Amino acid sequence: MKAAKKQNLKSLFITIIVLIAINFGSNYYFKRFDLTQDKRYTLSETSLNIIKSIDSPLQIEVFLEGNFPPEFKRLQNETKQLLEEFSAYNPNIVFEFKNPVEKEEERFAVMQTFHANGLQPLNITVEDKGKQSQEVVFPWAVASYGTKNAKVSLLKNLMGASTEQKVISSVQHLEFAFAEAFNKISKEKQKKIAVIKGNGELDDLYIADFIKSVRESYYIGTFTLDSVAKQPKESLGALKRYDLAIIAKPTEQFTEEEKEVLDQFIVNGGKTLWMVDNVVANYEDLYNQTGSILAHQNDLNLTDMFFKYGLRINPLLIKDEQATPIKLATGKQGSQTQYEQYFWKFSPFIYPSTNHPLVKNMEGIKFEFASPIELLKNDIQKTVLLSSSEYSRPIGTPSQISLDMVSEETSPEEYLGKGLMPVAVLLEGSFPSMYKNRVLPFKDNTYKADGVANKMIVISDGDIIKNQIENNAPLELGFDKWTNNLYGNKEFLMNCVNYLLDDTGLINIRSKDVNLPLLDKEKVYQNYTWAQMITIGLPIVILGIFGFLFTYLRKRTYSK
Repeated sequence: MKAAKKQNLKSLFITIIVLIAINFGSNYYFKRFDLTQDKRYTLSETSLNIIKSIDSPLQIEVFLEGNFPPEFKRLQNETKQLLEEFSAYNPNIVFEFKNPVEKEEERFAVMQTFHANGLQPLNITVEDKGKQSQEVVFPWAVASYGTKNAKVSLLKNLMGASTEQKVISSVQHLEFAFAEAFNKISKEKQKKIAVIKGNGELDDLYIADFIKSVRESYYIGTFTLDSVAKQPKESLGALKRYDLAIIAKPTEQFTEEEKEVLDQFIVNGGKTLWMVDNVVANYEDLYNQTGSILAHQNDLNLTDMFFKYGLRINPLLIKDEQATPIKLATGKQGSQTQYEQYFWKFSPFIYPSTNHPLVKNMEGIKFEFASPIELLKNDIQKTVLLSSSEYSRPIGTPSQISLDMVSEETSPEEYLGKGLMPVAVLLEGSFPSMYKNRVLPFKDNTYKADGVANKMIVISDGDIIKNQIENNAPLELGFDKWTNNLYGNKEFLMNCVNYLLDDTGLINIRSKDVNLPLLDKEKVYQNYTWAQMITIGLPIVILGIFGFLFTYLRKRTYSK
């Protein structure tokens, strides 16, 4: 007995020493283990660098709390586990889940406040064993750091997708959404963006929501090319101080001097985001007495410039069966005008089909009167970001466009071999000057014929950046007040800006794949009792068997 007692004391002493050593070592070495197959809780190096730089409390309010259907419970759990992972690496990150409509008497006032702050509530239909009910969900979080705050959308707005598909896409997007918000409120602005004016570009009111969103992370200002006519070299020098130039729907021709300024900005490493209409056709102009317009070529004098970079925006219009809806008056009943939704085939609804991190897991994007982009062979690397659907075709110009076209009937044969036309292209490489071996419009001693490594994005639709107006105030970019649909235009353009300017690798988080095993509801309903037995009864049986074996073996060991 004494020997056994001495052995037990020895084992206890060794155990205590080991535990002390482990605790001591854990102060100097930190490691978390992710046992999931898709490594969904393994944070990227970019996310880790962002959260490690946070040196004061960062508060996160998550409004996913309440009586949710199973799909949103899953989103809630995934959000909570991801935030726990953030907090484990940096205790300055503190989060709290709240139910914003917990008090019924404050429900309406809270919903109005959220709406005013751009946090739109979501009404969802919940089906359970054939019964339907309505639930209000606030799929949002707000991160606060010092005097700055940023809202985080937790649910992807995939139009036409099932709730399960939305949840899966949303979980894939969570790390990027939070990392982007943390980066936005914890980092100081560094990069500068110029919004080019002087050639009939969109008024500030129509790009106000985009500017507001960009201003949260970058310095942004207007740069007018009018001064090029009198002081071209000074204008070029001023533009070179910017990192990115945005050209949003110009309607007037660029002079050769203005093109040289933009050309040398690009050659010297300046990034550019082009949103260009090569056909004159505006949706608002259709609301006239005839309900029609004549679409014709928009000559901006940019063809040779784009040709040098390896593409051509053809003066055609894309007619796409995969289109966004519009509302038109169809008649009157009493004093009330009746409206009906139609699919407007000159407004393509485009889902990204590529896995490029810039557009992966992206929501559908609304275009208006877009033109096909033709890619040309040269040394510039080209990546098609967005294309029209398989059931689309080009329409020549000049052409009469009428609202009556909503009632046209078509057949799949009309689109054979004509669809999948590029409308947004990323170009990467060293851009040569378009004036190489040519006479320069103005003499510049700093002129360069060959450029440095650079990037640009060309989009063949100027209206992609245009927000709607209500009561002389801009609405959120991508929101259609006539149909109450919210498209992914803002997210896409913000990703374009981040990709062109972001050197921290934040955009690459979008390429993360997450596989969520979800139950098939129909099969569960058909075998409800059997499903209950497997999910509830089987674990209890296994636990009972384990308890019985443990007790039996313990008695057998110590009865000797």
